[in-house]
Amino acid sequence: MRGGAYSRGVLVLLPPSEGKTAPPATGPTLDLHALSSPALTEARERVLDALVQVSGRPGALEVLGVGPGLAAEVARNVHLRTAPTAPARRVYTGVLYAAAGLDRLTPTQRERAASTVRIVSGLWGAVTPDDPIPAYRLSMGTTLTGVGGLAAAWRDHLGSVLDPRAEGDLVVDCRSATYAAAWRPPSSAHRVAVQVLREQAGTRTVVSHHAKHTRGVLTRHLLTRRGKAPHDADTLAAAAAELIGTSLGTAGGAGPGTAASSVLAVELGPTSRTAARVLSLVVS
Repeated sequence: MRGGAYSRGVLVLLPPSEGKTAPPATGPTLDLHALSSPALTEARERVLDALVQVSGRPGALEVLGVGPGLAAEVARNVHLRTAPTAPARRVYTGVLYAAAGLDRLTPTQRERAASTVRIVSGLWGAVTPDDPIPAYRLSMGTTLTGVGGLAAAWRDHLGSVLDPRAEGDLVVDCRSATYAAAWRPPSSAHRVAVQVLREQAGTRTVVSHHAKHTRGVLTRHLLTRRGKAPHDADTLAAAAAELIGTSLGTAGGAGPGTAASSVLAVELGPTSRTAARVLSLVVS
């Protein structure tokens, strides 16, 4: 089964990784017209201009909400228009992306990912894993002069592009609240928000860092598994249940000697206040 045939009914939403791996200097320079969703080009231009300008000014670190240790990454923003690029699947390399392994897929699976996965970004709006982008530093929670708060600035633009794509489809939402604020799927979509709970000594708690890793594992499973694609919350839960008993290893950044976790249970909750069903992955 070809990737497009599988994935048209599924849309997986991911946040970008905070840290990025800079492309090789030999990579092609940024070309906004080479990105998918050309309807977003004008908005991308505006956000990019604002980011380049603020990154070269005093107080840039404060505006972008980062500490002195990231000063070099902020300074790199000034040169984004001439920066080398690589596919987004190689630039985004945080915990979630290490687990998802978007750069370790077969050609058919990569085609599926290009159709299925959208990475919601404060700079680009939304990109596919194949879109050529440079490394940058910008969070969706930022407010830029002339643009305003990024989540609000992107909302209508993303709606015009993603609403038709999500119409009637299953939307697997792996974004954090900051990125989810930039676009909510239409009511016609079957939106399922993914949360991760850790169970220890009979007590369950919501986890954050390891949640990224587990969402990445789920993303990879959806892109690589055989069989019919899930098309609603119930069939998504059934697909996710295939992970029960699977060792997740240790999330990136876990200390030496940390025991590997595994998926203990998959539970589908009722519709939440954000009009999404909630899929809980319970890990040890």
